[in-house]
Amino acid sequence: MEPQVIAERELCGLVNGLAQQIADHVRERAAALGLTAPQATALREMTGPMTMRELAERMSCEPSNATFVVDKLEKLELVERRPHPTDRRARQLILTAKGEELRGKLLDLLVRDSPLAALDAGEQRALQRLLERAIVRRDHTDG
Repeated sequence: MEPQVIAERELCGLVNGLAQQIADHVRERAAALGLTAPQATALREMTGPMTMRELAERMSCEPSNATFVVDKLEKLELVERRPHPTDRRARQLILTAKGEELRGKLLDLLVRDSPLAALDAGEQRALQRLLERAIVRRDHTDG
């Protein structure tokens, strides 16, 4: 087997392993707060008011999946849907005070013993830049 093929296979294995560790970490931390992993992901990604489409993009899922998750978060009184201030066809998702509080607890839990904690801040930024380059390059070759 060619060295490049072996290197790529090994790198893919490492990336997949890291992704699985991160998913497991999110699932464990979410469960500690009585949430599912998708609910925790939605709360993590809600950095401010946003549309369902924006949230779905951040969650890397279809809008219908994000809607299902938000429906559950709304029943838990963590999220509200409000009219969008500039687009009368859209609704905006807003964290409630209870949602903000739970999101803060979640973020604290997510950074504890994170699979990325072994990397210092500079190494995390370097990894982020490399992954962004790989993903952007892939996105441009799909079209």
